[in-house]
Amino acid sequence: MQAKIDRARRWVRMLEEDTRLLANRVRELTPERQKSAQDYAAVLTEHARAQLEELIRQHAFWDSIESAPHPAD
Repeated sequence: MQAKIDRARRWVRMLEEDTRLLANRVRELTPERQKSAQDYAAVLTEHARAQLEELIRQHAFWDSIESAPHPAD
């Protein structure tokens, strides 16, 4: 599970860093296409953040179950 969280964190970080460079990449496009590309990048980044948060919640949930005392057999 931790490997998935680490990959998701890297993906979010890459998307956030790429957002800053996006303006240069779309500079020669029409204003409508620039906005479309920037909107898509924002949606993709937000989706990646949501996935990361869900993975962190799942990890915390499973950790709490594993650390809970279990009755002896």
